[in-house]
Amino acid sequence: MIGSHSVNWPVLFRQRAEKATDERLKHFYQQGVVGADTPLVDVPFVALDFETTGLDAKKNEIISIGLVPFDLHRIRLRESRYWLLKPNEGLTETSVPFHGITHSQLSAAPDLNLILEAVLDEIAGKIVVVHYRNIEREFLDSAIKKRLGEGIIFPMIDTMELEAMLYRRGTLNRLKRLIGWRLESIRLGDSRLRYHLPHYGQHHALTDAIATAELLQAQVLHRYSEATQLSELWI
Repeated sequence: MIGSHSVNWPVLFRQRAEKATDERLKHFYQQGVVGADTPLVDVPFVALDFETTGLDAKKNEIISIGLVPFDLHRIRLRESRYWLLKPNEGLTETSVPFHGITHSQLSAAPDLNLILEAVLDEIAGKIVVVHYRNIEREFLDSAIKKRLGEGIIFPMIDTMELEAMLYRRGTLNRLKRLIGWRLESIRLGDSRLRYHLPHYGQHHALTDAIATAELLQAQVLHRYSEATQLSELWI
């Protein structure tokens, strides 16, 4: 079990709604959060993915956002959203080949502040699903703090963490490290292959969001159940 029982998310959201000074954040928190004991089959999810100028949330910036709402049985592609964002800093020579986004594509893109309301509306009331939460959680919090002076927090399900529970944690995996065995990859594409999901091109925010949604559906199908409570998976 990886769920966090130390945070009472509904209470925290009510407190944040009272304290938030920005109306967009206040409205986001006012939408509340699904209860910890909700069966996964009844949870509204939204897969979220960012492309960034680097890996340091304090120094680097978000340059694209992809998201798609889904549940355990359906991915709502028609409701998916994708934005390019203009960073304050320039792109580096190493980052452009990685995500394929160029200076010219971003020249007319908006700042995050201009589309923040739309982004928050899309994730409000849903459980955000990501593959490696340190990117989406830290970058969004940092970006909002820079613009509004207050950050954001919400529960997530991290599909990479679900894979790590099998392939990075525990005595057997520690022993494998000690004797020099190569551990299973928990990257998004490699994780999908274990569930016989199709190969998608990587490092496009919307494609990766869709891939993450499909991965969670497969993980629940093979390792959990529709009746599993949300509290067992969220962080």
